[in-house]
Amino acid sequence: MARVRVRQHVNPLSAKYRNPLVIPEWDTIYPCVDRPLHLDIGCARGKFLFHMAPLYPETNFLGVEIREPLVIEANEQRDRLQLSNLHFLFGNINVSIESLLSSFPPHTLNCVSIQFPDPWFKRSHQKRRVVQPGLVKAIAHYLVDNGSVFLQSDIKEVAQEMGETFLANTCFQKQHQETWLAENPFPIATQREIATFNKNEPVYRMLLKKI
Repeated sequence: MARVRVRQHVNPLSAKYRNPLVIPEWDTIYPCVDRPLHLDIGCARGKFLFHMAPLYPETNFLGVEIREPLVIEANEQRDRLQLSNLHFLFGNINVSIESLLSSFPPHTLNCVSIQFPDPWFKRSHQKRRVVQPGLVKAIAHYLVDNGSVFLQSDIKEVAQEMGETFLANTCFQKQHQETWLAENPFPIATQREIATFNKNEPVYRMLLKKI
């Protein structure tokens, strides 16, 4: 099947991306909705999750992506692979983070990953970045105790801002003494991570825990 082509960046503040997420009945999506949930924000084509889901069949995986054609493509591939613990959802996570997380059974959100989000370099565009205080507050509320948040970017400024925004919430604590985590805690690297290493460029990672 031909690979769908989409714009690399879309403005999350534009009117077309301000509609609430359409949240399904999760017991029609996952065979066991009470399993631990791993939420991957900005999952793009979902390659990371396509590798994670079969490795961890006792975990439910959810990818949220703002570019709808990628979500349609990913769910079609999910169906072909028959991965019942994986789903992809279209929408702007910052519009509906509270309603999304509250739709799951309590104490199921176990891990959140945000990997290589759109950097939005211009100062006037930085309010478009995905990690905002409201997002962090909602994750802090619904994440299980000792649940983890994994952040990474190939842009140091973006990684620093993500980490600082999470650590400004007293629910979160960094899980390593060094500034950046040396190794990816997951056995799967994203396509962007692989491409960055192939260029011999650094990746800036941080692993946090809800305390």
